[in-house]
Amino acid sequence: MQPRKTDLAHAALQAHRAPLDLRQRRALILCDGQRSLAELATLLGGDAPALIAQLQRDGYLHAPPVATPATMAAVAPGTTARRRSLAAARLYLLDMLALQRDPVAARLHRLLQATREEADTLHAFRLALAQLPALASDGYVQRVRERLREVLPESHLAAVLTGE
Repeated sequence: MQPRKTDLAHAALQAHRAPLDLRQRRALILCDGQRSLAELATLLGGDAPALIAQLQRDGYLHAPPVATPATMAAVAPGTTARRRSLAAARLYLLDMLALQRDPVAARLHRLLQATREEADTLHAFRLALAQLPALASDGYVQRVRERLREVLPESHLAAVLTGE
């Protein structure tokens, strides 16, 4: 089974004020009709089965039959824990900066993209998060911070998300 977006999902993704949270938006973006349930579970983490099933029930995804936690676990064993990594956080923040289409965001994107050392990456995270409120809405900034809280290794949370 390879879930794909419905017309409702396409409309919701285009309308940034749609009733979707960040995890739901991310899941819809990843459900391109090419990824299997196992791939989605790997990309979205342990709560992917429930998330995919809910999006199907809400009419955002086409995919027979409805995914359940049991079917996803059978397809993708060992994906029960959410994965945290500096690389995943870096890729996420690069994508969020690229969406801003602003010269400051472009400079921050290049800076983060050029980092190779952990300390440099963490510094670039802090710079980007400090500048993001001037580039985007409060809701957008909050969603970025929430997602980083989910994907950053716990050992780096305090170093990156200070001053909240």
